[in-house]
Amino acid sequence: MGARLGQREILLRSVPIAGRCCVKVDFWQYSEGSVARIVALIAGRVRDGGDRLLILDGDDDRRTAISQALWESKPTAFMANGEADAPHAARQPILLSANCDPVNGAKVAVFADGVWRDEGESFERTFLLFGEAGVVPARAVWREFDGRDDVTRSYFAQEDGKWVKKA
Repeated sequence: MGARLGQREILLRSVPIAGRCCVKVDFWQYSEGSVARIVALIAGRVRDGGDRLLILDGDDDRRTAISQALWESKPTAFMANGEADAPHAARQPILLSANCDPVNGAKVAVFADGVWRDEGESFERTFLLFGEAGVVPARAVWREFDGRDDVTRSYFAQEDGKWVKKA
């Protein structure tokens, strides 16, 4: 479409506030299910919105499980993905990595290992996943954004197998 933006692209862009761009940070506290399946759920929504995704996790085995879940989550429409150190990483719509370098041009990131990285603020939207053991560090990250007009925060938790927005 060149320099013109379609309706979908306009709706998905961050809204500038006084010359600054907002970043959306979603805190997702899980209590059941695997991280791989939760990431696949998020990835499906991101891809349906037409965006590229960077999934960060420092654990090689968990990244492998996430990749497998992405391939298997939608039997009729698999979610292509690859590792950041593999050939053609820049062409991958969903990239898995231990490092926060979106070589695929991703504007959305998922911190699947529950570890916040300061680079999260460089994305339009970042998801921080954490379980019970990650509550204290997640709260500390939440507080880091107190009073910031350029950051929109949301907190979701699982209740009876469903995601419920708490804040």
